[in-house]
Amino acid sequence: MDFAYDARTEELRGRLLAFMDEHVYPAEAVAEEQRAGLDDPWTAPPVVAGLQAEARRQGLWNLFLPDEEYGAGLTNLQYAPLAEITGRSPQLAPTALNCAAPDTGNMELLAQFGSEEQRKRWLEPLLDGRIRSAFAMTEPDVASSDATNIGTRIERDGDAYVITGRKWYISGAMNPACEVFVVMGKTDPDGDDPRRQQSMVLVPRDAPGLEVRRAMRVYGYEDHYHGGHAEIVLDRVRVPVANLVGEEGGGFAIAQARLGPGRIHHCMRLIGMAERAIELMCRRALDRTAFGKPLAGQGVVQQWIADSRVAVEQLRLLVLKTAWLMDTVGNRGAHTEIQAIKIATPRTVVDVLDKAVQLHGAGGVSQDFPLAELWAAARTLRLADGPDEVHQRSLARRELRQYR
Repeated sequence: MDFAYDARTEELRGRLLAFMDEHVYPAEAVAEEQRAGLDDPWTAPPVVAGLQAEARRQGLWNLFLPDEEYGAGLTNLQYAPLAEITGRSPQLAPTALNCAAPDTGNMELLAQFGSEEQRKRWLEPLLDGRIRSAFAMTEPDVASSDATNIGTRIERDGDAYVITGRKWYISGAMNPACEVFVVMGKTDPDGDDPRRQQSMVLVPRDAPGLEVRRAMRVYGYEDHYHGGHAEIVLDRVRVPVANLVGEEGGGFAIAQARLGPGRIHHCMRLIGMAERAIELMCRRALDRTAFGKPLAGQGVVQQWIADSRVAVEQLRLLVLKTAWLMDTVGNRGAHTEIQAIKIATPRTVVDVLDKAVQLHGAGGVSQDFPLAELWAAARTLRLADGPDEVHQRSLARRELRQYR
């Protein structure tokens, strides 16, 4: 269903839809073939550079950044339908437009909290697509759903910070183009306020003591296009004090500011994944015959398609409402809705994808269709940026507060 977006959004949607049809979808098979022949599987296939050049030529670059100094200057409401379109090909389209996580969140973080020196050294090449980055928060030895559990230490030593800790599922870290890590750790582990103990520092990839130890698999996939999800070890890594992002003790607040837009961007793209699944379902249902009639004539298949369409339309309206609130009353004012979409969207899209997999039979779990990989990505987002249960806990507390 098409909405009456403003003129600029409609114009960008038209260009992006054409870009997907003419460049991205045809490149999917090419990228797979090229990646299989690479010496380093974490290097982006050559076709990606061509997609990026074409996206820049067409003015489809850095669409996610609302700050006109750095990006397209779009509101969340304007960006939402564009991010949804890129979700139809999540391995290629976001990277082609320089709108892929975790770089988007890191660029927003640097634009909002970075010093002039940090923006010049790291933000400018990220905006230009010359380097990639990673966000190092999750740890294997604690329940990272509670950020106050983080065990990584950031200790002041003269004009440097010394960082010691272990992180995992650090997205993008396997990509050789990843040149900087945004690392969250504790500068004041014994402080009275558990939300003022954490800080963030920028750690260059080549810093002595930083080891990218191994790639972590996600439901058996290694996610080569986004640079994998690595386990990293920081063994007394020294960085200048100037690499502190914001102020000491500000890490928790910065993380929340970063994760708000990140959560809605994930949900926007998830709706695109669901749309791709519905399209594949419909084509498969019309193409295959079972028990004497097309699958499209089977009542259960019709029910799957109808239920999926209803679910996607509901999600889209909730995401658009959330985007509008973020634009008009800010992330804090949209807190309930951000949590609601983070709970509802991955859960519902997993269900839509599961129906599509079922309809495709053996093909649905194979590498010949994108459904299995899309399912793995969507299911993982029930954990990323806070598991469902954390958001349910917080949202329920807000609801209950009204009646106390």
